[in-house]
Amino acid sequence: MPYRIFFESIAVSRRILIELARMRRSLVFWVIFPTLMLLLFGTMYAGGKHPGTSFDHTAPGILVGAALFFSCLGGTVSTIAAERERRTLRRLLLSPLSPASYFLGIVVAYLVIALAQTVIVYGIALGFGGHFQGNWLLGLAIIGLCVFSYVGLGFFFGARFARRTEDVNGPVASFGVPLLVLGGTFFPVALLPENLLMLAQADPVFHMNQALKGVWAEGKTLVEVLPNLMFLAGFAVLALWLGIRSYRAMLSQEKSA
Repeated sequence: MPYRIFFESIAVSRRILIELARMRRSLVFWVIFPTLMLLLFGTMYAGGKHPGTSFDHTAPGILVGAALFFSCLGGTVSTIAAERERRTLRRLLLSPLSPASYFLGIVVAYLVIALAQTVIVYGIALGFGGHFQGNWLLGLAIIGLCVFSYVGLGFFFGARFARRTEDVNGPVASFGVPLLVLGGTFFPVALLPENLLMLAQADPVFHMNQALKGVWAEGKTLVEVLPNLMFLAGFAVLALWLGIRSYRAMLSQEKSA
């Protein structure tokens, strides 16, 4: 049984990646948008000086907020909405494919996309004089938790609210943009007043940014980022739980429809 789920998940992820490759506009957006944001804010915060240190601190936030958020969360919502619109889910329910394999396949597909975006964002940062300070594996683990969180939320919003492709932008924008701003994606959290800084402690994006910046921009150890990491791990579990419950409810609706 585990072997079957493994191979089915790989097959699903391969199909999703092939379909995304055909949607060139989405892929171009997922490359151009974080690239432009990184160049803009990295240069702006450099203040005319050598941009290396600025890109060190800008790259993690841009990766978490401008790249992974829109690809892994928005992309998951879009994928589910498209599957429902094309009636693909009904065909999947009639096939031997298990629901767990489908869910895991989408997670794997967006992990691959996240890895590619990490290479792009940090490749640009390195090109402008940035460099890594901390542990590679710890940073990748943080990125993995970010992807799990975003994909889980993507399943939640996709299954609950997005019945058509046109329904995607509303939930993503209304829910996400305030979290990105409050979480320090584009501006340092030091600029926030005290009351908003306290509110940011409940923002998962804040902990994503603080953990990744701490490790890859400041060279912090696991112990030093552990509070952010624990919050992020708990949120990832919650997001996946919400996503799985919403996914099961959606399958029940598809069966009875």
